[in-house]
Amino acid sequence: MNPFQKNESKETLFLPVSTEDVLPRPPSPPKKPSPKICGSSYPLSIAFIVVNEFCERFSYYGMKAVLTLYFLYFLHWNEDTSTSVYHAFSSLCYFTPILGAAIADSWLGKFKTIIYLSLVYVLGHVFKSLGAIPILGGKMLHTILSLVGLSLIALGTGGIKPCVAAFGGDQFEEEHAEARTRYFSVFYLSINAGSLISTFITPMLRGDVQCFGEDCYALAFGVPGLLMVVALVVFAMGSKMYRKPPPEGNIVAQVIKCIWFAISNRFKNRSGDIPKRPHWLDWAAEKYPKHLIMDVKALTRVLFLYIPLPMFWALLDQQGSRWTLQANRMDGDLGFFVLQPDQMQVLNPFLVLIFIPLFDLVIYRLISKCGINFSSLRKMAVGMILACLAFAVAALVEIKINRMTQSQPASQEIFLQVLNLADGEVKVTVLGNGNTSLLVESVKSFQKTPHYSNLHLKTKIQDLYFHLKYHNLSVHNKHSVEEKTGYTLIIHEDEKSVSSIMVKDLESKEVNGMTTIRFINTLHKDVNISLGTDVPLNVGKDYGISTYRTVTGGEYPAVLCKTEDKDFFLNLGLLGFDASYLFVVNNVTNQGLQAWKTRDIPVSQLSIAWQLPQYALVTAAEVMFSVTGLEFSYSQAPSSMKSVLQAAWLLTVAVGNIIVLVVAQFSGLVQWAEFILFSCLLLMVCLIFSIMGYYYVPVKSEAIHGPTDKKIPHIQGNMINLETKNTKL
Repeated sequence: MNPFQKNESKETLFLPVSTEDVLPRPPSPPKKPSPKICGSSYPLSIAFIVVNEFCERFSYYGMKAVLTLYFLYFLHWNEDTSTSVYHAFSSLCYFTPILGAAIADSWLGKFKTIIYLSLVYVLGHVFKSLGAIPILGGKMLHTILSLVGLSLIALGTGGIKPCVAAFGGDQFEEEHAEARTRYFSVFYLSINAGSLISTFITPMLRGDVQCFGEDCYALAFGVPGLLMVVALVVFAMGSKMYRKPPPEGNIVAQVIKCIWFAISNRFKNRSGDIPKRPHWLDWAAEKYPKHLIMDVKALTRVLFLYIPLPMFWALLDQQGSRWTLQANRMDGDLGFFVLQPDQMQVLNPFLVLIFIPLFDLVIYRLISKCGINFSSLRKMAVGMILACLAFAVAALVEIKINRMTQSQPASQEIFLQVLNLADGEVKVTVLGNGNTSLLVESVKSFQKTPHYSNLHLKTKIQDLYFHLKYHNLSVHNKHSVEEKTGYTLIIHEDEKSVSSIMVKDLESKEVNGMTTIRFINTLHKDVNISLGTDVPLNVGKDYGISTYRTVTGGEYPAVLCKTEDKDFFLNLGLLGFDASYLFVVNNVTNQGLQAWKTRDIPVSQLSIAWQLPQYALVTAAEVMFSVTGLEFSYSQAPSSMKSVLQAAWLLTVAVGNIIVLVVAQFSGLVQWAEFILFSCLLLMVCLIFSIMGYYYVPVKSEAIHGPTDKKIPHIQGNMINLETKNTKL
């Protein structure tokens, strides 16, 4: 969990800075003291803001937790497209805060911006929920509703991101600065609580609740939408208690204008006759005051260090996309609880709450006692290395999954398994083509060969001849097969003899994290099987075989079945993810109608718990990189530039998501190789960042945040010296 994505208390720990140093404004009228909570120094109004933030974070991360699987299974996009759209949405969520800050600071103010964009936010959830109702239109309509909904949600969540925490800070009088600091801690806790709870609950709403005959994505999106309505209502209820400072002007716009004017002015005065100036930003002196120019100089030194940062976010934000898709092909049965693949994301906020105090109170102090200078830049570099290791571990897990996955037959080959539904043992022999020695053991009644046999063909399509020995009978059958395909030879009784049926099996790559089932009906009547879908699955009589049907993994203790004269229930038991099952409906003496279960494609044997190391590593990386990064940035730039730093930090997150989008669409690599690619790229970026940090000259806090009445020449001299040293890089 990125503390500056989910933990906006860290993103917006500062208040929007007034531009009064640049443009003077009349003094504000005296404010009446706000009502307090139980006689404390906390304004009562912050209770509404904290509850609003909890509900909004529940809404956002609850929706986002199930988004990748919604793309994959509801809209039936492939993994690369699902990943790309997921990260395009994430990137948009970190571009729109620039727009939200501009609206709040230059036009509407923070309160109205939060209200209006929250309405947009709610409307986005409505569109998103409607796009998850199967009976509402077709795939095209679902796609349009989803993309419109996601665009509105990105505008809403991004637009209010820079406003909510800062608006809470506005509620405190200046003499209560200590209480304001504690407020941000409570605000941070509400963010993590909302993220933690929603990431655990919404996958359960999706997978454990059936609606319209399949996973209930409409409910999984609808509940977060309802929480956003609650967030809006709660925030509006406190309207009369809030202190609402007017818009003060956008410092981000001031900085951009100053930089642009300096560049354009330098370009206009490039003649050799014009004296050079110590720094390129000094070309803005004709229009902008010296203290603004000096602040922008200090800011650019920090922004230079931001250049490598997007690569870190490119890795961190894949927890909700590539890592969720990886979990989708693993066994979520932990014995005491079946974990949904998208529930693994809950580890991140949970571990963040553990790791932050662990690192601050234990690890960093131990390192300090060992006499090691563990500076902020070194912490960030170590965080990058930990993220590299996390993706290396993810690649190893991916390789392990692939090894445990059934391979596919090559050219002029087929895979064959035998299922015996006769009352006695059957000896099967493949005649000719050098395959006679493959099936050497008899297959017992209601058993299947333990593994596929590899049969070689002479042509792409070929007839195979089988000899079946059953009791004292010998039967010859012929079946046509096609190369690169898996088959099951089903043997069944045919009056007093036996016969066989050759059926094509589903390829393991077609399962792709889903649960698929099919049925064989041994009864003498057709059976209609209701699997929660609108259209029952019809299975013909006398060893009729159904098509495959995709279902949700989980328990199926009572599946309704109907014949022309009887209704009955079948217990299908627990169905795992990423597996394919075959059920034989038969009438067992003294036990009635039952479903005998076997697996066409076994469920993944690799436990989802194997993802724990990579989550632990990437969360430790996040704590060392994210928390340290902004704290270091704020210590190195003037207080008037904090909102600009926030905007730049959010932009690095947005660019990181764009990197994932590009790689997912154009790399063409298998998944484990893609993980290795990201790990190596971040390692190279870490090396570059380390070199930049080695030559970086830290500025003491007093030099930046000191009294404003210091002499400008003294400050300017320091800045010129710093820039000269920085040029060595």
